[in-house]
Amino acid sequence: MSESDTEPDDIGAGEPQTTYDKFLGGKVKLLQPKTRHHRSGLDAVMLAASLPTDLTGRVVDLGAGAGAAGMCAAARVAGISVTLVEREKTLLQLARQSLTLPANAQFAERIQILDADVTAPGRDRKERGLMPGMADHVIMNPPFYDTRHRASPHEARAEAHALADGGLDRWCRTASDLLVSGGSVTLIFRADGLADALEAMVGRFGQLIVFPIFPRSGEAAVRIILHGIRGSRGPMRLREGLVLHRPESDFTPKVEAILREGAGLVL
Repeated sequence: MSESDTEPDDIGAGEPQTTYDKFLGGKVKLLQPKTRHHRSGLDAVMLAASLPTDLTGRVVDLGAGAGAAGMCAAARVAGISVTLVEREKTLLQLARQSLTLPANAQFAERIQILDADVTAPGRDRKERGLMPGMADHVIMNPPFYDTRHRASPHEARAEAHALADGGLDRWCRTASDLLVSGGSVTLIFRADGLADALEAMVGRFGQLIVFPIFPRSGEAAVRIILHGIRGSRGPMRLREGLVLHRPESDFTPKVEAILREGAGLVL
């Protein structure tokens, strides 16, 4: 979850449609489109929180948007470098601008940005710098719906929320191609899409962990975090998961610590 500042000098001269958002209690500050594009929030923070703080190596954030998940990961985990992969020009430009903000100086030098389409054929991906074996870990927050669910009238926002033909299979194929043998992938997806996500991952990744996220105790999960190891044949495990809210609608203390302090999830 982000906190938006609306002071004019926070938005930036000539950028009335851009907000200046704080993540992890201000450890990350991010420029995002105010309208007409996907805006990152709780999902991105939860994805970043899935990485242990002692992790090392190269993390590739596929479909990174304006960079929320990848930047939160870099802010939390000092031993990683991060590659943000995005194809939408507005979001790429905002990510580059965010990395120049003084508030992000502690991790900015550990972040690289690639203009590339996650779903493109292998040759096209390589031409854009997405090389086989370049990643020790991949994180991704892919579009949640197929093309039948394109509700937004704004093309950029609709494309960010709707999977292209081929669905999650293309995303998982790219993740597998980028990872070293034994590398890990972690994705966040809608809970009712679990079957689709598992279909795309099985055969490429093993030791799968399914980590559900519930709005409140006793309610059905709304999100799942899936974690797997490239090339492993280990069994799948279903974890207890995380409850977001108390009955009175406030976030639980554990979730507050994740959102405001950069605490982690234990997958």
